[in-house]
Amino acid sequence: MSPAATSAVTQASNRFVEAHLVEATALGERLADVVHDPAALVAAIAGGFEGLADPVYQAGIRSITPGLGPVLGVRLPLMEAAQKAFRRGTRQTPTSLLVDAMDRLLREETREIRWFGIWNLGRLLPTDPERTWQLLRRTAREADEWITVDTLAHPYGEGILRDPRRWAEIEQLVYSPSRWERRLVGSTLATLPHVRGVAGGRSPAVVERGLALAGQLIGAAEPDVQKALSWALRTLAGLDPAAATRFLEAETETARATDDGYRAWVIRDSLSKLPEGVAQVLRSRLDGIRRRPGGPATSRAATASGGVLHAIDAGRRATAQTLPREE
Repeated sequence: MSPAATSAVTQASNRFVEAHLVEATALGERLADVVHDPAALVAAIAGGFEGLADPVYQAGIRSITPGLGPVLGVRLPLMEAAQKAFRRGTRQTPTSLLVDAMDRLLREETREIRWFGIWNLGRLLPTDPERTWQLLRRTAREADEWITVDTLAHPYGEGILRDPRRWAEIEQLVYSPSRWERRLVGSTLATLPHVRGVAGGRSPAVVERGLALAGQLIGAAEPDVQKALSWALRTLAGLDPAAATRFLEAETETARATDDGYRAWVIRDSLSKLPEGVAQVLRSRLDGIRRRPGGPATSRAATASGGVLHAIDAGRRATAQTLPREE
Protein backbone atom coordinates (compact mmCIF):
# COMPACT_ATOMS: atom_id res chain seq x y z
CA MET A 1 0.00 0.00 0.00
CA SER A 2 1.42 3.38 -1.00
CA PRO A 3 2.01 6.10 1.62
CA ALA A 4 -0.85 8.11 0.14
CA ALA A 5 -3.22 5.15 0.37
CA THR A 6 -2.07 4.43 3.92
CA SER A 7 -2.70 8.04 4.87
CA ALA A 8 -6.19 7.92 3.36
CA VAL A 9 -7.03 4.75 5.30
CA THR A 10 -5.74 6.28 8.54
CA GLN A 11 -7.75 9.45 7.97
CA ALA A 12 -10.91 7.46 7.30
CA SER A 13 -10.30 5.46 10.48
CA ASN A 14 -9.81 8.62 12.53
CA ARG A 15 -12.99 10.13 11.12
CA PHE A 16 -14.97 7.02 12.00
CA VAL A 17 -13.66 7.02 15.57
CA GLU A 18 -14.32 10.73 16.05
CA ALA A 19 -17.86 10.34 14.76
CA HIS A 20 -18.62 7.56 17.27
CA LEU A 21 -16.70 8.55 20.41
CA VAL A 22 -19.69 10.13 22.15
CA GLU A 23 -21.79 7.07 21.37
CA ALA A 24 -19.08 4.75 22.74
CA THR A 25 -18.82 6.72 25.98
CA ALA A 26 -22.59 6.67 26.39
CA LEU A 27 -22.54 2.91 25.86
CA GLY A 28 -20.04 2.46 28.70
CA GLU A 29 -22.30 4.50 30.98
CA ARG A 30 -25.32 2.35 30.05
CA LEU A 31 -23.36 -0.81 30.74
CA ALA A 32 -22.50 0.43 34.22
CA ASP A 33 -26.21 0.93 34.90
CA VAL A 34 -27.07 -2.72 34.13
CA VAL A 35 -23.95 -4.45 35.49
CA HIS A 36 -26.07 -6.06 38.23
CA ASP A 37 -28.00 -8.00 35.55
CA PRO A 38 -25.62 -10.11 33.43
CA ALA A 39 -28.24 -10.94 30.80
CA ALA A 40 -29.15 -7.29 30.38
CA LEU A 41 -25.44 -6.43 30.29
CA VAL A 42 -24.83 -8.85 27.42
CA ALA A 43 -27.81 -7.51 25.48
CA ALA A 44 -26.68 -3.92 25.99
CA ILE A 45 -23.08 -4.50 25.00
CA ALA A 46 -24.02 -6.61 21.98
CA GLY A 47 -26.43 -3.97 20.69
CA GLY A 48 -24.05 -1.14 21.47
CA PHE A 49 -21.08 -2.75 19.77
CA GLU A 50 -23.16 -3.53 16.68
CA GLY A 51 -23.88 0.19 16.43
CA LEU A 52 -20.16 0.99 16.71
CA ALA A 53 -18.99 -1.63 14.21
CA ASP A 54 -16.95 -0.63 11.16
CA PRO A 55 -17.19 -3.13 8.25
CA VAL A 56 -13.82 -1.98 6.92
CA TYR A 57 -12.13 -2.75 10.22
CA GLN A 58 -14.00 -6.04 10.51
CA ALA A 59 -12.55 -7.18 7.18
CA GLY A 60 -9.09 -6.04 8.19
CA ILE A 61 -9.02 -7.82 11.53
CA ARG A 62 -10.25 -11.03 9.95
CA SER A 63 -7.48 -10.88 7.37
CA ILE A 64 -4.74 -10.86 10.03
CA THR A 65 -6.32 -13.37 12.42
CA PRO A 66 -6.92 -16.81 10.87
CA GLY A 67 -9.58 -18.74 12.72
CA LEU A 68 -11.06 -15.69 14.35
CA GLY A 69 -14.59 -16.33 15.61
CA PRO A 70 -17.53 -13.93 15.38
CA VAL A 71 -16.22 -10.37 15.32
CA LEU A 72 -18.11 -7.12 14.76
CA GLY A 73 -15.26 -4.82 13.86
CA VAL A 74 -15.32 -2.31 16.73
CA ARG A 75 -12.22 -0.15 16.57
CA LEU A 76 -9.96 -0.19 19.62
CA PRO A 77 -10.33 3.51 20.59
CA LEU A 78 -14.10 3.07 20.71
CA MET A 79 -13.84 -0.01 22.89
CA GLU A 80 -11.45 1.90 25.14
CA ALA A 81 -13.86 4.84 25.41
CA ALA A 82 -16.66 2.48 26.44
CA GLN A 83 -14.35 0.72 28.89
CA LYS A 84 -13.26 3.97 30.57
CA ALA A 85 -16.86 5.07 31.06
CA PHE A 86 -17.79 1.63 32.38
CA ARG A 87 -14.93 1.66 34.88
CA ARG A 88 -15.92 5.12 36.11
CA GLY A 89 -19.50 4.01 36.51
CA THR A 90 -18.64 0.83 38.42
CA ARG A 91 -16.04 2.13 40.87
CA GLN A 92 -18.37 1.44 43.78
CA THR A 93 -19.81 -1.79 42.42
CA PRO A 94 -19.13 -4.81 44.67
CA THR A 95 -16.46 -7.12 43.29
CA SER A 96 -18.80 -10.11 43.50
CA LEU A 97 -21.19 -8.47 41.03
CA LEU A 98 -18.37 -7.55 38.67
CA VAL A 99 -16.95 -11.08 38.72
CA ASP A 100 -20.38 -12.50 37.88
CA ALA A 101 -20.76 -9.96 35.07
CA MET A 102 -17.35 -10.72 33.56
CA ASP A 103 -18.00 -14.43 33.85
CA ARG A 104 -21.05 -13.92 31.65
CA LEU A 105 -19.24 -11.74 29.10
CA LEU A 106 -16.41 -14.26 28.78
CA ARG A 107 -18.91 -16.94 27.74
CA GLU A 108 -19.97 -14.98 24.68
CA GLU A 109 -18.73 -15.97 21.22
CA THR A 110 -18.50 -12.40 19.89
CA ARG A 111 -14.87 -11.50 20.35
CA GLU A 112 -15.23 -7.85 21.30
CA ILE A 113 -17.52 -8.86 24.16
CA ARG A 114 -14.95 -11.37 25.40
CA TRP A 115 -12.13 -8.84 25.10
CA PHE A 116 -14.16 -6.29 27.05
CA GLY A 117 -14.54 -8.89 29.79
CA ILE A 118 -10.82 -9.68 29.82
CA TRP A 119 -9.97 -5.99 30.13
CA ASN A 120 -11.86 -5.89 33.43
CA LEU A 121 -10.19 -8.90 35.04
CA GLY A 122 -7.05 -7.06 36.14
CA ARG A 123 -9.07 -4.68 38.31
CA LEU A 124 -10.66 -7.65 40.11
CA LEU A 125 -7.43 -9.46 41.03
CA PRO A 126 -6.71 -7.38 44.17
CA THR A 127 -10.12 -8.01 45.77
CA ASP A 128 -11.11 -11.47 44.50
CA PRO A 129 -7.94 -13.13 43.20
CA GLU A 130 -9.12 -16.74 43.28
CA ARG A 131 -12.36 -16.36 41.33
CA THR A 132 -10.71 -13.97 38.91
CA TRP A 133 -7.82 -16.36 38.30
CA GLN A 134 -10.28 -19.16 37.60
CA LEU A 135 -11.88 -16.98 34.90
CA LEU A 136 -8.44 -16.32 33.44
CA ARG A 137 -7.59 -20.01 33.36
CA ARG A 138 -10.89 -20.94 31.76
CA THR A 139 -10.55 -18.27 29.09
CA ALA A 140 -7.00 -19.44 28.33
CA ARG A 141 -8.21 -23.02 27.89
CA GLU A 142 -10.92 -21.87 25.49
CA ALA A 143 -8.72 -19.48 23.47
CA ASP A 144 -8.41 -20.29 19.78
CA GLU A 145 -6.68 -17.25 18.25
CA TRP A 146 -3.81 -14.92 19.07
CA ILE A 147 -5.69 -11.71 19.82
CA THR A 148 -7.53 -13.26 22.76
CA VAL A 149 -4.31 -14.87 24.01
CA ASP A 150 -2.33 -11.63 23.88
CA THR A 151 -5.21 -9.76 25.54
CA LEU A 152 -5.12 -12.30 28.38
CA ALA A 153 -1.38 -11.81 28.83
CA HIS A 154 -1.68 -8.56 30.79
CA PRO A 155 -4.03 -9.81 33.55
CA TYR A 156 -2.09 -13.09 33.61
CA GLY A 157 1.08 -11.11 34.23
CA GLU A 158 -0.59 -9.02 36.89
CA GLY A 159 -1.84 -12.16 38.63
CA ILE A 160 1.69 -13.59 38.70
CA LEU A 161 3.18 -10.39 40.10
CA ARG A 162 0.52 -10.19 42.78
CA ASP A 163 1.01 -13.84 43.77
CA PRO A 164 4.33 -15.40 42.73
CA ARG A 165 2.86 -18.86 43.33
CA ARG A 166 1.14 -18.36 39.95
CA TRP A 167 4.50 -18.90 38.28
CA ALA A 168 4.00 -22.62 38.86
CA GLU A 169 0.80 -22.58 36.83
CA ILE A 170 2.26 -20.81 33.84
CA GLU A 171 5.29 -23.09 34.00
CA GLN A 172 2.91 -26.00 33.43
CA LEU A 173 1.53 -24.37 30.29
CA VAL A 174 4.74 -25.15 28.40
CA TYR A 175 3.45 -28.74 28.33
CA SER A 176 -0.08 -27.86 27.22
CA PRO A 177 -1.35 -29.63 24.08
CA SER A 178 -2.88 -26.28 23.07
CA ARG A 179 -0.54 -24.04 21.14
CA TRP A 180 -2.60 -21.09 22.35
CA GLU A 181 -1.82 -21.83 25.99
CA ARG A 182 1.84 -22.23 25.03
CA ARG A 183 1.70 -18.91 23.18
CA LEU A 184 0.30 -17.38 26.38
CA VAL A 185 3.58 -18.21 28.14
CA GLY A 186 5.55 -16.03 25.72
CA SER A 187 2.94 -13.28 25.60
CA THR A 188 2.82 -13.09 29.39
CA LEU A 189 6.60 -12.87 29.67
CA ALA A 190 6.60 -10.07 27.10
CA THR A 191 3.90 -8.20 29.00
CA LEU A 192 5.16 -8.53 32.58
CA PRO A 193 7.45 -5.46 32.56
CA HIS A 194 4.55 -3.31 31.37
CA VAL A 195 2.06 -4.22 34.11
CA ARG A 196 1.10 -1.04 35.93
CA GLY A 197 0.39 -0.64 39.61
CA VAL A 198 2.26 -3.79 40.72
CA ALA A 199 5.97 -3.99 41.49
CA GLY A 200 8.35 -6.64 40.25
CA GLY A 201 7.73 -6.73 36.52
CA ARG A 202 11.29 -5.68 35.69
CA SER A 203 13.04 -7.64 38.42
CA PRO A 204 15.96 -10.09 37.94
CA ALA A 205 13.56 -12.88 38.93
CA VAL A 206 11.41 -12.15 35.87
CA VAL A 207 14.47 -12.40 33.62
CA GLU A 208 15.69 -15.61 35.27
CA ARG A 209 12.33 -17.38 35.22
CA GLY A 210 11.44 -15.96 31.83
CA LEU A 211 14.60 -17.28 30.18
CA ALA A 212 14.04 -20.66 31.81
CA LEU A 213 10.55 -20.84 30.32
CA ALA A 214 11.80 -19.69 26.93
CA GLY A 215 14.41 -22.44 27.13
CA GLN A 216 11.64 -24.99 27.52
CA LEU A 217 9.58 -23.71 24.60
CA ILE A 218 12.14 -22.64 21.99
CA GLY A 219 11.93 -25.16 19.18
CA ALA A 220 8.13 -25.13 19.15
CA ALA A 221 6.79 -25.99 15.70
CA GLU A 222 3.93 -23.48 15.57
CA PRO A 223 4.57 -19.95 14.24
CA ASP A 224 2.06 -18.58 16.77
CA VAL A 225 4.24 -19.85 19.63
CA GLN A 226 7.48 -18.85 17.91
CA LYS A 227 6.33 -15.24 17.47
CA ALA A 228 5.37 -14.92 21.14
CA LEU A 229 8.71 -16.39 22.20
CA SER A 230 10.74 -13.93 20.14
CA TRP A 231 8.58 -11.10 21.52
CA ALA A 232 9.33 -12.33 25.05
CA LEU A 233 13.07 -12.64 24.36
CA ARG A 234 13.25 -9.12 22.96
CA THR A 235 11.55 -7.87 26.11
CA LEU A 236 13.87 -9.81 28.41
CA ALA A 237 16.88 -8.56 26.43
CA GLY A 238 15.74 -5.03 27.20
CA LEU A 239 15.85 -5.86 30.92
CA ASP A 240 19.12 -7.78 30.98
CA PRO A 241 21.08 -7.73 27.70
CA ALA A 242 23.92 -9.83 29.09
CA ALA A 243 21.68 -12.66 30.28
CA ALA A 244 19.68 -12.63 27.04
CA THR A 245 22.90 -12.68 25.01
CA ARG A 246 24.20 -15.73 26.87
CA PHE A 247 20.87 -17.47 26.33
CA LEU A 248 20.73 -16.72 22.61
CA GLU A 249 24.38 -17.67 22.08
CA ALA A 250 23.76 -21.07 23.69
CA GLU A 251 20.57 -21.63 21.68
CA THR A 252 22.42 -20.65 18.49
CA GLU A 253 24.94 -23.41 19.08
CA THR A 254 22.10 -25.88 19.65
CA ALA A 255 20.42 -24.77 16.43
CA ARG A 256 23.67 -25.17 14.49
CA ALA A 257 24.39 -28.59 15.94
CA THR A 258 20.92 -29.91 15.15
CA ASP A 259 20.06 -27.88 12.03
CA ASP A 260 17.01 -26.66 13.94
CA GLY A 261 15.10 -24.14 11.83
CA TYR A 262 12.38 -23.59 14.42
CA ARG A 263 14.93 -22.55 17.02
CA ALA A 264 16.90 -20.49 14.48
CA TRP A 265 13.81 -18.50 13.45
CA VAL A 266 13.09 -17.45 17.04
CA ILE A 267 16.71 -16.47 17.61
CA ARG A 268 16.85 -14.33 14.44
CA ASP A 269 13.63 -12.59 15.39
CA SER A 270 14.98 -11.84 18.88
CA LEU A 271 18.24 -10.14 17.91
CA SER A 272 17.05 -6.56 17.47
CA LYS A 273 17.58 -5.77 21.17
CA LEU A 274 21.15 -7.08 21.30
CA PRO A 275 24.26 -5.04 20.46
CA GLU A 276 24.59 -4.96 16.68
CA GLY A 277 27.99 -6.66 16.70
CA VAL A 278 26.65 -9.60 18.71
CA ALA A 279 23.54 -9.80 16.54
CA GLN A 280 25.61 -9.93 13.36
CA VAL A 281 27.73 -12.79 14.69
CA LEU A 282 24.68 -14.84 15.66
CA ARG A 283 22.98 -14.19 12.33
CA SER A 284 26.05 -15.39 10.49
CA ARG A 285 26.21 -18.56 12.58
CA LEU A 286 22.59 -19.32 11.70
CA ASP A 287 23.07 -18.77 7.99
CA GLY A 288 21.32 -21.45 5.94
CA ILE A 289 19.30 -22.91 8.81
CA ARG A 290 15.62 -22.63 7.89
CA ARG A 291 12.27 -23.83 9.18
CA ARG A 292 10.81 -26.98 7.67
CA PRO A 293 7.02 -26.70 8.17
CA GLY A 294 5.37 -29.95 9.15
CA GLY A 295 8.30 -31.33 11.09
CA PRO A 296 8.05 -32.30 14.76
CA ALA A 297 8.67 -29.79 17.50
CA THR A 298 12.20 -29.78 18.89
CA SER A 299 11.57 -27.90 22.13
CA ARG A 300 12.63 -29.38 25.44
CA ALA A 301 8.98 -29.38 26.55
CA ALA A 302 7.96 -31.38 23.48
CA THR A 303 10.85 -33.80 23.99
CA ALA A 304 9.92 -34.27 27.65
CA SER A 305 6.33 -35.08 26.63
CA GLY A 306 7.51 -37.65 24.08
CA GLY A 307 6.21 -35.57 21.16
CA VAL A 308 2.67 -35.56 22.50
CA LEU A 309 2.38 -31.77 22.23
CA HIS A 310 3.07 -31.74 18.52
CA ALA A 311 0.93 -34.81 17.76
CA ILE A 312 -2.15 -33.60 19.63
CA ASP A 313 -2.06 -30.09 18.22
CA ALA A 314 -1.36 -31.32 14.69
CA GLY A 315 -4.37 -33.59 15.01
CA ARG A 316 -6.52 -30.69 16.14
CA ARG A 317 -5.41 -28.58 13.18
CA ALA A 318 -6.12 -31.42 10.74
CA THR A 319 -9.58 -31.91 12.22
CA ALA A 320 -10.31 -28.18 12.05
CA GLN A 321 -9.39 -28.12 8.36
CA THR A 322 -12.07 -30.73 7.62
CA LEU A 323 -14.84 -28.77 9.31
CA PRO A 324 -17.02 -26.32 7.35
CA ARG A 325 -15.78 -22.75 7.61
CA GLU A 326 -18.01 -19.83 8.48
CA GLU A 327 -18.72 -17.47 5.60
